[in-house]
Amino acid sequence: MANKLLEVKNLKQYFGSPNNPIKAVDGISFDIYEGETLGLVGESGCGKSTTGRSIIRLYDITDGEILFKGKNIHAGKSRKELKEFNREMQMIFQDPYASLNPRMTAGEAISEGFDIHGLYKDKKERREHIGNLLEAVGLNREHANRYAHEFSGGQRQRIGIARALSLNPSFIIADEPISALDVSIQAQVVNLLKRIQKERNLTYLFIAHDLSMVKYISDRIAVMYRGKIVELGESDEIYNNPIHPYTKSLLSAVPLPDPLTERVRERIPYVHEETDESAKLHEVLPKHFVYGTESQMNKWNKRR
Repeated sequence: MANKLLEVKNLKQYFGSPNNPIKAVDGISFDIYEGETLGLVGESGCGKSTTGRSIIRLYDITDGEILFKGKNIHAGKSRKELKEFNREMQMIFQDPYASLNPRMTAGEAISEGFDIHGLYKDKKERREHIGNLLEAVGLNREHANRYAHEFSGGQRQRIGIARALSLNPSFIIADEPISALDVSIQAQVVNLLKRIQKERNLTYLFIAHDLSMVKYISDRIAVMYRGKIVELGESDEIYNNPIHPYTKSLLSAVPLPDPLTERVRERIPYVHEETDESAKLHEVLPKHFVYGTESQMNKWNKRR
Protein backbone atom coordinates (compact mmCIF):
# COMPACT_ATOMS: atom_id res chain seq x y z
CA MET A 1 0.00 0.00 0.00
CA ALA A 2 1.34 3.42 -0.95
CA ASN A 3 1.73 6.21 1.59
CA LYS A 4 -1.22 8.44 2.42
CA LEU A 5 -0.77 11.78 0.70
CA LEU A 6 -4.06 13.37 1.81
CA GLU A 7 -6.29 12.58 4.80
CA VAL A 8 -9.72 14.19 5.13
CA LYS A 9 -11.25 13.70 8.58
CA ASN A 10 -14.87 14.63 9.35
CA LEU A 11 -14.80 17.60 6.96
CA LYS A 12 -17.72 20.01 7.31
CA GLN A 13 -18.32 23.02 5.09
CA TYR A 14 -21.44 25.01 5.98
CA PHE A 15 -22.71 28.23 4.44
CA GLY A 16 -25.36 30.72 5.50
CA SER A 17 -26.42 31.61 9.03
CA PRO A 18 -25.39 29.48 12.03
CA ASN A 19 -29.08 29.03 12.93
CA ASN A 20 -30.02 27.70 9.49
CA PRO A 21 -26.84 26.51 7.77
CA ILE A 22 -26.60 25.03 4.29
CA LYS A 23 -24.61 21.83 4.84
CA ALA A 24 -22.72 21.62 1.55
CA VAL A 25 -20.27 19.08 3.01
CA ASP A 26 -21.43 17.30 6.13
CA GLY A 27 -18.80 15.28 7.95
CA ILE A 28 -16.99 13.28 5.25
CA SER A 29 -13.76 11.30 5.67
CA PHE A 30 -11.48 9.69 3.09
CA ASP A 31 -7.80 9.18 2.24
CA ILE A 32 -5.89 9.55 -1.03
CA TYR A 33 -2.69 7.57 -1.57
CA GLU A 34 0.40 8.63 -3.50
CA GLY A 35 0.13 7.98 -7.23
CA GLU A 36 -3.58 7.10 -7.30
CA THR A 37 -6.65 8.79 -8.74
CA LEU A 38 -9.70 9.07 -6.49
CA GLY A 39 -12.84 9.84 -8.46
CA LEU A 40 -15.46 11.90 -6.61
CA VAL A 41 -18.88 11.63 -8.27
CA GLY A 42 -22.42 12.73 -7.62
CA GLU A 43 -25.21 14.90 -8.96
CA SER A 44 -24.99 18.69 -9.19
CA GLY A 45 -25.20 20.30 -5.75
CA CYS A 46 -24.05 17.25 -3.80
CA GLY A 47 -20.94 19.06 -2.48
CA LYS A 48 -18.16 17.51 -4.56
CA SER A 49 -16.72 20.79 -5.92
CA THR A 50 -17.03 22.37 -2.48
CA THR A 51 -14.97 19.47 -1.13
CA GLY A 52 -12.20 20.16 -3.63
CA ARG A 53 -12.20 23.88 -2.94
CA SER A 54 -12.09 23.27 0.82
CA ILE A 55 -9.11 20.94 0.45
CA ILE A 56 -7.13 23.52 -1.51
CA ARG A 57 -7.99 26.28 1.01
CA LEU A 58 -10.28 28.35 -1.22
CA TYR A 59 -12.71 28.13 1.71
CA ASP A 60 -12.10 28.27 5.45
CA ILE A 61 -13.59 24.99 6.62
CA THR A 62 -16.34 24.87 9.25
CA ASP A 63 -14.96 21.83 11.06
CA GLY A 64 -12.75 18.78 10.64
CA GLU A 65 -9.16 18.19 9.62
CA ILE A 66 -7.35 18.02 6.28
CA LEU A 67 -3.86 16.52 6.52
CA PHE A 68 -1.47 16.82 3.57
CA LYS A 69 1.70 14.78 4.01
CA GLY A 70 0.77 14.48 7.68
CA LYS A 71 0.37 18.23 8.29
CA ASN A 72 -2.91 19.99 9.05
CA ILE A 73 -3.23 22.49 6.21
CA HIS A 74 -5.97 24.56 7.87
CA ALA A 75 -4.09 25.05 11.14
CA GLY A 76 -2.14 28.27 11.68
CA LYS A 77 0.56 28.40 9.02
CA SER A 78 3.41 30.78 8.41
CA ARG A 79 3.62 32.53 5.06
CA LYS A 80 6.54 30.29 4.08
CA GLU A 81 4.58 27.11 4.92
CA LEU A 82 1.59 28.31 2.89
CA LYS A 83 3.83 28.98 -0.10
CA GLU A 84 5.23 25.48 0.10
CA PHE A 85 1.73 24.03 0.33
CA ASN A 86 0.55 26.07 -2.65
CA ARG A 87 3.40 24.69 -4.75
CA GLU A 88 2.55 21.11 -3.80
CA MET A 89 -1.20 21.29 -4.52
CA GLN A 90 -2.78 22.78 -7.66
CA MET A 91 -6.23 22.84 -9.23
CA ILE A 92 -7.64 22.47 -12.74
CA PHE A 93 -10.93 24.36 -12.94
CA GLN A 94 -14.17 23.35 -14.63
CA ASP A 95 -14.67 26.29 -17.00
CA PRO A 96 -11.73 26.80 -19.39
CA TYR A 97 -13.27 30.09 -20.56
CA ALA A 98 -13.61 31.70 -17.13
CA SER A 99 -10.38 30.35 -15.60
CA LEU A 100 -8.02 32.24 -17.95
CA ASN A 101 -7.49 36.00 -17.77
CA PRO A 102 -8.40 37.42 -21.22
CA ARG A 103 -5.77 40.17 -20.79
CA MET A 104 -2.92 37.69 -20.35
CA THR A 105 -1.17 35.60 -22.97
CA ALA A 106 -0.94 31.85 -22.44
CA GLY A 107 2.70 32.24 -21.46
CA GLU A 108 1.86 34.91 -18.88
CA ALA A 109 -0.93 32.77 -17.40
CA ILE A 110 1.38 29.76 -17.06
CA SER A 111 4.25 31.79 -15.59
CA GLU A 112 2.22 33.78 -13.05
CA GLY A 113 3.21 31.30 -10.35
CA PHE A 114 6.89 31.81 -11.16
CA ASP A 115 6.64 35.45 -10.04
CA ILE A 116 4.83 34.55 -6.82
CA HIS A 117 7.40 31.92 -5.87
CA GLY A 118 10.49 33.64 -7.31
CA LEU A 119 11.24 30.96 -9.91
CA TYR A 120 12.92 31.15 -13.33
CA LYS A 121 13.98 34.78 -13.10
CA ASP A 122 16.19 34.45 -16.17
CA LYS A 123 14.03 35.29 -19.22
CA LYS A 124 15.59 32.66 -21.47
CA GLU A 125 15.17 29.95 -18.84
CA ARG A 126 11.56 31.04 -18.26
CA ARG A 127 10.69 30.91 -21.97
CA GLU A 128 12.23 27.45 -22.22
CA HIS A 129 10.23 26.15 -19.27
CA ILE A 130 6.96 27.63 -20.59
CA GLY A 131 7.66 26.04 -23.98
CA ASN A 132 8.29 22.66 -22.36
CA LEU A 133 5.02 22.89 -20.44
CA LEU A 134 3.05 23.78 -23.56
CA GLU A 135 4.56 20.86 -25.46
CA ALA A 136 3.84 18.54 -22.52
CA VAL A 137 0.10 19.27 -22.87
CA GLY A 138 0.05 18.95 -26.66
CA LEU A 139 0.40 22.61 -27.69
CA ASN A 140 3.14 24.46 -29.57
CA ARG A 141 5.74 26.80 -28.11
CA GLU A 142 4.42 29.60 -30.36
CA HIS A 143 1.11 29.45 -28.47
CA ALA A 144 2.77 31.22 -25.53
CA ASN A 145 2.21 34.60 -27.22
CA ARG A 146 -1.50 34.11 -27.95
CA TYR A 147 -4.43 35.33 -25.86
CA ALA A 148 -7.26 33.22 -24.48
CA HIS A 149 -9.79 34.22 -27.16
CA GLU A 150 -7.51 32.74 -29.84
CA PHE A 151 -7.89 29.20 -28.44
CA SER A 152 -10.65 26.61 -28.55
CA GLY A 153 -12.16 25.24 -25.33
CA GLY A 154 -9.98 22.13 -25.43
CA GLN A 155 -6.85 24.20 -25.99
CA ARG A 156 -7.75 26.53 -23.11
CA GLN A 157 -8.14 23.55 -20.79
CA ARG A 158 -4.71 22.33 -21.89
CA ILE A 159 -3.32 25.74 -20.90
CA GLY A 160 -5.07 25.34 -17.53
CA ILE A 161 -3.38 21.96 -17.13
CA ALA A 162 0.02 23.46 -18.06
CA ARG A 163 -0.53 26.20 -15.47
CA ALA A 164 -1.35 23.58 -12.82
CA LEU A 165 1.88 21.74 -13.70
CA SER A 166 4.05 24.87 -13.72
CA LEU A 167 5.13 24.62 -10.07
CA ASN A 168 5.77 20.86 -10.27
CA PRO A 169 3.06 19.84 -7.74
CA SER A 170 2.56 16.36 -6.30
CA PHE A 171 -1.26 16.60 -6.00
CA ILE A 172 -3.81 18.01 -8.44
CA ILE A 173 -7.54 18.55 -7.90
CA ALA A 174 -9.32 18.30 -11.24
CA ASP A 175 -12.73 19.92 -10.74
CA GLU A 176 -14.90 18.59 -13.58
CA PRO A 177 -12.13 19.39 -16.11
CA ILE A 178 -13.99 17.92 -19.10
CA SER A 179 -17.64 18.81 -18.47
CA ALA A 180 -17.48 22.04 -20.51
CA LEU A 181 -15.74 20.40 -23.48
CA ASP A 182 -17.09 18.71 -26.60
CA VAL A 183 -17.44 14.95 -26.28
CA SER A 184 -14.83 14.47 -29.03
CA ILE A 185 -12.28 16.43 -26.95
CA GLN A 186 -13.07 14.92 -23.54
CA ALA A 187 -11.25 11.64 -24.17
CA GLN A 188 -8.17 13.52 -25.41
CA VAL A 189 -7.97 15.58 -22.22
CA VAL A 190 -8.50 12.54 -19.96
CA ASN A 191 -5.80 10.59 -21.83
CA LEU A 192 -3.51 13.61 -21.45
CA LEU A 193 -4.14 13.65 -17.68
CA LYS A 194 -3.37 9.93 -17.43
CA ARG A 195 -0.14 10.29 -19.41
CA ILE A 196 1.04 13.26 -17.35
CA GLN A 197 0.21 11.40 -14.13
CA LYS A 198 2.42 8.50 -15.17
CA GLU A 199 5.28 10.73 -16.34
CA ARG A 200 5.29 12.99 -13.27
CA ASN A 201 4.08 10.58 -10.56
CA LEU A 202 1.07 12.76 -9.76
CA THR A 203 -1.87 12.08 -7.47
CA TYR A 204 -5.36 13.21 -8.55
CA LEU A 205 -8.69 13.99 -6.98
CA PHE A 206 -10.88 13.77 -10.10
CA ILE A 207 -14.28 15.41 -9.56
CA ALA A 208 -16.95 14.65 -12.16
CA HIS A 209 -20.50 13.56 -12.80
CA ASP A 210 -19.72 11.47 -15.91
CA LEU A 211 -19.53 8.01 -14.35
CA SER A 212 -18.20 6.25 -17.44
CA MET A 213 -15.25 8.65 -17.65
CA VAL A 214 -14.61 8.40 -13.90
CA LYS A 215 -14.40 4.61 -14.17
CA TYR A 216 -11.82 4.96 -16.93
CA ILE A 217 -9.45 7.26 -15.04
CA SER A 218 -9.99 6.36 -11.35
CA ASP A 219 -8.42 3.72 -9.14
CA ARG A 220 -11.06 4.24 -6.44
CA ILE A 221 -14.43 6.01 -6.49
CA ALA A 222 -16.29 7.93 -3.81
CA VAL A 223 -20.00 8.53 -4.44
CA MET A 224 -21.38 11.71 -2.84
CA TYR A 225 -24.99 12.63 -2.04
CA ARG A 226 -26.34 15.55 0.02
CA GLY A 227 -22.93 16.38 1.46
CA LYS A 228 -22.17 12.78 2.49
CA ILE A 229 -20.00 10.07 0.96
CA VAL A 230 -22.47 7.21 0.62
CA GLU A 231 -20.20 4.63 -1.01
CA LEU A 232 -16.44 4.30 -1.41
CA GLY A 233 -14.39 1.56 -2.99
CA GLU A 234 -12.21 0.40 -5.85
CA SER A 235 -13.45 1.42 -9.29
CA ASP A 236 -14.38 -2.04 -10.59
CA GLU A 237 -16.00 -2.98 -7.29
CA ILE A 238 -18.26 0.10 -7.25
CA TYR A 239 -19.37 -0.50 -10.85
CA ASN A 240 -19.82 -4.25 -10.62
CA ASN A 241 -21.15 -4.52 -7.07
CA PRO A 242 -22.91 -1.29 -6.02
CA ILE A 243 -24.72 -1.56 -2.69
CA HIS A 244 -26.12 1.85 -1.75
CA PRO A 245 -29.43 2.55 -3.58
CA TYR A 246 -28.17 5.96 -4.70
CA THR A 247 -25.10 4.43 -6.35
CA LYS A 248 -27.34 1.92 -8.14
CA SER A 249 -29.56 4.77 -9.30
CA LEU A 250 -26.58 6.72 -10.66
CA LEU A 251 -25.19 3.73 -12.53
CA SER A 252 -28.58 2.91 -14.05
CA ALA A 253 -28.59 6.39 -15.65
CA VAL A 254 -25.25 5.91 -17.46
CA PRO A 255 -26.06 5.60 -21.20
CA LEU A 256 -24.87 2.44 -22.94
CA PRO A 257 -23.54 2.49 -26.54
CA ASP A 258 -25.95 -0.24 -27.58
CA PRO A 259 -29.51 0.70 -28.62
CA LEU A 260 -30.91 -2.78 -27.95
CA THR A 261 -29.47 -3.03 -24.43
CA GLU A 262 -30.36 0.59 -23.69
CA ARG A 263 -33.97 0.04 -24.72
CA VAL A 264 -34.61 -2.84 -22.30
CA ARG A 265 -32.46 -1.65 -19.42
CA GLU A 266 -34.27 -0.85 -16.18
CA ARG A 267 -33.89 2.61 -14.66
CA ILE A 268 -33.68 2.65 -10.87
CA PRO A 269 -35.23 5.80 -9.33
CA TYR A 270 -33.73 6.78 -6.00
CA VAL A 271 -36.00 7.67 -3.10
CA HIS A 272 -34.09 9.42 -0.32
CA GLU A 273 -33.93 7.35 2.83
CA GLU A 274 -33.57 9.32 6.05
CA THR A 275 -30.74 8.32 8.38
CA ASP A 276 -30.23 9.04 12.05
CA GLU A 277 -27.15 9.87 14.11
CA SER A 278 -26.07 6.21 14.14
CA ALA A 279 -25.38 6.21 10.38
CA LYS A 280 -21.72 5.70 9.46
CA LEU A 281 -19.47 4.14 6.82
CA HIS A 282 -19.52 0.32 7.10
CA GLU A 283 -16.81 -1.82 5.50
CA VAL A 284 -19.06 -4.37 3.82
CA LEU A 285 -16.22 -5.92 1.80
CA PRO A 286 -12.44 -5.33 1.92
CA LYS A 287 -11.87 -1.66 0.94
CA HIS A 288 -15.58 -1.24 0.08
CA PHE A 289 -17.48 1.15 2.38
CA VAL A 290 -21.19 2.03 2.44
CA TYR A 291 -22.88 4.77 4.51
CA GLY A 292 -26.00 3.93 6.46
CA THR A 293 -27.53 2.70 9.69
CA GLU A 294 -27.36 -0.93 10.85
CA SER A 295 -30.97 -1.57 9.76
CA GLN A 296 -30.33 -0.02 6.34
CA MET A 297 -27.20 -2.12 5.86
CA ASN A 298 -29.11 -5.30 6.69
CA LYS A 299 -31.83 -4.38 4.20
CA TRP A 300 -29.40 -3.44 1.41
CA ASN A 301 -27.27 -6.54 1.92
CA LYS A 302 -30.36 -8.75 1.48
CA ARG A 303 -30.95 -7.15 -1.96
CA ARG A 304 -27.48 -8.03 -3.24
